[in-house]
Amino acid sequence: MNPNPQRIPRKVNYCECWARDGLQSITTLVPTELKLEMLHGMIDAGIPEMEVTSFSHPKVLPQFADAEEILKRIRRDHDARFRILMPNMKGWERLEKCIDAGYGAHKIILMISASEAHNKANFRMDHDEAMAEHAAIMKRAHAKGVEIVGCVGTVYGCAIQGEVAQADIDKLTRFYHQEGAQLLMLGDTTGTANPVQVRRILGHLLGEFPDTEFLAHFHDTRGTGLVNSWIAVEMGIGWVDGSLGAIGGQPASGAALYHLGFKGNTCTEDMIAMFEECHVETGIDVDRLIELGKRAEEVVGFPMRANVIRSGRVPHEPSALEKAPGQRMGAQS
Repeated sequence: MNPNPQRIPRKVNYCECWARDGLQSITTLVPTELKLEMLHGMIDAGIPEMEVTSFSHPKVLPQFADAEEILKRIRRDHDARFRILMPNMKGWERLEKCIDAGYGAHKIILMISASEAHNKANFRMDHDEAMAEHAAIMKRAHAKGVEIVGCVGTVYGCAIQGEVAQADIDKLTRFYHQEGAQLLMLGDTTGTANPVQVRRILGHLLGEFPDTEFLAHFHDTRGTGLVNSWIAVEMGIGWVDGSLGAIGGQPASGAALYHLGFKGNTCTEDMIAMFEECHVETGIDVDRLIELGKRAEEVVGFPMRANVIRSGRVPHEPSALEKAPGQRMGAQS
């Protein structure tokens, strides 16, 4: 990775979070058939990776009571890869049964909030307890050939404790890296990040952990999701997350102000259109994606926050910047 903030990559890897992070926040229980329709639409649009469900306990998140059914029935005649949120060892044991039955997932997401106060509110564990459980899960996942996305949450701020110490972010990043996580997600869990902060924190992490592959996951609570994602890509981050229509869940924190305003991720339709218009390749069919965004609104039953499904895309010609020598990074993988 090259932390030079002036260079734009030719390619970015994208993961769609609508079917997990998106749906966990809404009260409408989306039927399994409609979830599968949307997931298959994502596959057909060329989305290379997607969060397909969560193995949180159905009593906690009834939206995902059909997690095993989703894995059993989702199409596998393609190269797209599936991620699952893994909250604890009990969830892993459920997934392990699916793997043994022949319908597992490529990756699991394990999350610890850098804000210990937030982690206790959300997962009821302090850092030491969470790291011990995650180390045990990762050992079993490695044995099954499942890749790990280690997520450090509340990287850019916390609704409970406020600013988060860089030392705590580094501690968890080091933990996941040393335990063999293939990808390190940096979560803007409470939607507080701004571009200056993103440059500072990512610049530090890219310098301290040059052999770690990072993923940028920004929420759009205050409308900064797109610019923060662009800054991350400029700095050499090769992976970005988002959600159709900018919907998404934010873990419970006990802080009332946290739940005001928009609660979603950065909008997929707007972000992919932006990347493609700037000639950053995603491999995703923007026109199909726009139609999928319209269908997503029908599925959830309310208007979401994508702009391009209403305004349409803009097929810009290659810019003078793209043609100028030395202004483009090599292809990211």
